[in-house]
Amino acid sequence: MSDGLDDVVAAHTVLSEVDGAAGRLVIRGHSLAELAGRASFEEMAALMFDGLLPGLPQRRDLTAALGQARADLFGIVERTALSDDLGPVEAIRAWTAQIADGEGPDTALKLLAAPAVFTAAAVRKRRGLAPIAPDPALSQAVDTLRMLRGETPTAAQAAALDTYLVTVADHGLNASTFAARVVASTRAGLVSAVLAGISALKGPLHGGAPGPVIEMLDAIGEPANARAWLEEALGRGERLMGFGHRIYRVRDPRADALKQAIAKLGADAGRLRHAEAVEQAALAILRERKPGRSLETNVEFYTALLLEALGFPPEAFTCVFALGRTTGWLAHAREQIETGRLIRPQSVYVGPQPRQAA
Repeated sequence: MSDGLDDVVAAHTVLSEVDGAAGRLVIRGHSLAELAGRASFEEMAALMFDGLLPGLPQRRDLTAALGQARADLFGIVERTALSDDLGPVEAIRAWTAQIADGEGPDTALKLLAAPAVFTAAAVRKRRGLAPIAPDPALSQAVDTLRMLRGETPTAAQAAALDTYLVTVADHGLNASTFAARVVASTRAGLVSAVLAGISALKGPLHGGAPGPVIEMLDAIGEPANARAWLEEALGRGERLMGFGHRIYRVRDPRADALKQAIAKLGADAGRLRHAEAVEQAALAILRERKPGRSLETNVEFYTALLLEALGFPPEAFTCVFALGRTTGWLAHAREQIETGRLIRPQSVYVGPQPRQAA
């Protein structure tokens, strides 16, 4: 038995490999460096689904198909009134649940398009603004930012979002992907699998942590305050968000990919320098206080900086993560349907035994 299933192999996959010792991520035969900053969201989706979803439009037609799917899904936003108490993650989960379940390409297209439409709508509604209808002629990244902000983004901004979505598209058998595969193995349908993924991603120990990175940077204020603030936080038993990873024993390669994207974006240089100072202080303190553990910068640290620069509020960061990771969830769900079986591990009972009759 392995508590937390550490080192337990639960699937064979052609989708991605996470080499934690070397700090290497391979996605369908390509290193992260080959894809991040080079491939678009649509190109990444076509790569991930290659051979797994017959009937899905080819790469050259996928942009148009996703655009039409976004346009079709906007009707869900228009006709559904959600409680004002729902946060963005709960909102996209509620809207996604209204998509008819299925296992084919039409369902997959809607699920790929859904987080773009629903995230932008959820953010605007929280701001007291009307949601903006999709433009099916645009790419997913461009239209996501346009629906969020009400203006067409620059090429650099769209490229930065594409880089992020590609970087987080798939990452081995993480918690949300495993949850999606478990549900897919029951043949419940792709919508059900994605809903399981969203629910798992919401947790702060998985994808729900980038928002607190912004809170930490804002609370620190000036780089000179970093060490004292971080030491006090650790003294209170708090986790430093953006550091440490379950698999990586070295620096998360996705952190560097996103840091490069921020630099290309030309975002606030002062903000980036502040983040770098906090990062270096945190790494130094963690090495001093926890010398036996490998606690390096993870993807969440620079995710926060990049999404903030693109205009997403911290409470919506997990939704944007879902926009990228839905590609992986769907590909894993299809792989499980095609090659796997019902996932049903065993447990070890450690409770009391019934009394034996005298």
